[in-house]
Amino acid sequence: MHESFFADWVYWLIRSFVGPFVRLIWVKKVEGIENIPMKGPVIVAFNHQSYFDFICFIAVSPRNIHYLSAEKFFSHPLWNIVMKITGQIRVDRASRDKHELHESVHAHLDAGKMIGIFPEGTRSPHREEMLKAFSGVVKYAIHKEACVIPVGIKGTYEVMSRHDTFPSFKKVVEMKIGKPILFEKYHNCVVDEQVLNNLTHGIMTEISKLSDKRYDHPPV
Repeated sequence: MHESFFADWVYWLIRSFVGPFVRLIWVKKVEGIENIPMKGPVIVAFNHQSYFDFICFIAVSPRNIHYLSAEKFFSHPLWNIVMKITGQIRVDRASRDKHELHESVHAHLDAGKMIGIFPEGTRSPHREEMLKAFSGVVKYAIHKEACVIPVGIKGTYEVMSRHDTFPSFKKVVEMKIGKPILFEKYHNCVVDEQVLNNLTHGIMTEISKLSDKRYDHPPV
């Protein structure tokens, strides 16, 4: 209860003070915001090229979002506080044991929260091409009967790519939010790796269309 209160309070601060600044400077166009369900477990899946992907979506989202975030954010003195208060989910990328991560994601979805996942796992170093995606989005969506919202982001690479130290104030960000993707036919079924790969490819193909970024990784 206390965690939820603090998360709502911090998100209110972000939307009230940081959000208008981000929207004024960078976010110039958002389409499909009505596709985000206002209740229930939701997984938002994005293409990923910049730290600004996190910030720009928070600035326009009508709901609190809890991202799967790299461990380095939880090691930084300032970011660690923000990560914990807002209920972000730590991902220890070097660890082979992901049990704690899965339990945390499941708990968030069981509570009807909205999760943000970058299926590529890290920021793409390429201006026009996405990295090969992991199948975690589909696994979580099927297991917890959550819908997936594909989101395509354009312009954040130009604002601040992984090669940049400081953001540009002369670039524009656009977001296109797709319609919910549901996997009802796979609920309560044993799904093999081939099916997971095919479904993941379908999500990434939709994100590719929304973001105008290439996804050249057919399912194996």
